[in-house]
Amino acid sequence: MAQTLKLWIAGKPVEAKSGRSAEVFNPATGEVVRQVPLAGKADVDAAVAAAKAAFPAWRDTTPLRRARILTRFRELMERHREELTQLASEEHGKTLEDAAGSVQRGIEVIEFASGVPHLLKGEQAEDVGRGVDCHSILQPVGVCAGITPFNFPVMVPLWMFPVAIACGNTFVLKPSERVPSCSLRMAELFKEAGLPDGVFNVVPGDKTAVDALLHHPDVGAVSFVGSTPVAKYIYETGARNGKRVQALGGAKNHAVVMPDADMEFTADALVGAAYGSAGERCMAISTVVAVGEAGDQLLPLLKERAARIKVGAGNVAGVEMGPVITAAQRDRIVSLIDSGVAQGAELVLDGRGLKPAGLDKGFFVGPTLFDQVRPEMDIYREEIFGPALIVLRADSYEAALRLVNANPYGNGTAIFTGSGHWARRFQHEIEVGMIGINVPIPVPMAFFSFGGWKASLFGDLHMHGMEGVYFYTRTKVVTSRWPAPAERMANGLVMPTLG
Repeated sequence: MAQTLKLWIAGKPVEAKSGRSAEVFNPATGEVVRQVPLAGKADVDAAVAAAKAAFPAWRDTTPLRRARILTRFRELMERHREELTQLASEEHGKTLEDAAGSVQRGIEVIEFASGVPHLLKGEQAEDVGRGVDCHSILQPVGVCAGITPFNFPVMVPLWMFPVAIACGNTFVLKPSERVPSCSLRMAELFKEAGLPDGVFNVVPGDKTAVDALLHHPDVGAVSFVGSTPVAKYIYETGARNGKRVQALGGAKNHAVVMPDADMEFTADALVGAAYGSAGERCMAISTVVAVGEAGDQLLPLLKERAARIKVGAGNVAGVEMGPVITAAQRDRIVSLIDSGVAQGAELVLDGRGLKPAGLDKGFFVGPTLFDQVRPEMDIYREEIFGPALIVLRADSYEAALRLVNANPYGNGTAIFTGSGHWARRFQHEIEVGMIGINVPIPVPMAFFSFGGWKASLFGDLHMHGMEGVYFYTRTKVVTSRWPAPAERMANGLVMPTLG
């Protein structure tokens, strides 16, 4: 029988009060591997109450002691890296190698957050006026919440809760109900590291749990990663309820390929960026804009490399690409491929109908490649979020730039070129949040911040890095004067000036 999971509230596993549950699938086999409870409003209320009760003591715990617990948590994460990798691969379908890489990138955020005694240092200015000093303090928000997607069961939650908790907040995580096990296991490891009960809580669920968090008066901040329509909903709903919100939305990540690029290198990079994790990455390159003669040079190389990708179960040695997350997602991707054909794009490589041996019930789509795509086509306008790479043609760098900047999304982008001139212009002129120069997936390291522009981000601050610290803290500015006993201050009724 499939394992039945529980919620994690106040430092222990608990039964859900909602009485609702969902099936967790292994996407490679189509089999149910777990039953996950779907948290209801009462469950969310219990988790928030536990976080609120734990907040005063955790806020008053010194940053150095918080950092020591985070360091022990990092050590436990490294010790259990293989276990978390296996869980992520089983529930998402990605290859073990890809899952291991995402676990590592998440651990790096814990490393960054472990430097919190330094990160929380404010600013100070002496003698802003005669005998007057001024300094700023970064203090925690309170109870924070995170709502995370299915595609990175370890890494994306780790973008959020280690930074929030390091800053002195308590946290309620609502992971995707499709991939709940990694978040619940991390809660156990965090407790083992010495985290006090109630500081970190996990409530898998669906929209019911999301809405309960967005409307709860004791939740002060909400972080989200997912699709743009949901990101917009979460931002608007959270803001109406007086919360600070960072909501990262969808993407249509372009790679501009100039004629002077190293085409062999570029093809290798683009195939990895487009088809890795079956294209289910918010930073996947899904769109190539080939400038001038670059397209005719690049297409045969892309086709040859994509056709060689070995597709199968992610836990099998030698497999390079696994399934997509659900049967519904597979069917959606196939329908978009159908529309590309119907609307006149050139289907160079067709991944529809792929069934690896022995995996007839798995949720597979093979590597798919389109050429001669036009901006009005559905495969360009929609975020496919699957193993489909589309190629558009542009006559010049300027035309390529206009195309990318006209797109409503602004998450990640890249340019492939041998020219510093084009690279410098691109990084200056492009209207996108994360940019790669001959780097196909420019995900910043943990000590920089992750986030896009335009419809890829709702809110003002990005995740992790110093912007994450600023999101999870509130600033106080203190102006102080200690006059000598003989000094007096005039009771003026005008605006005071200190200069």
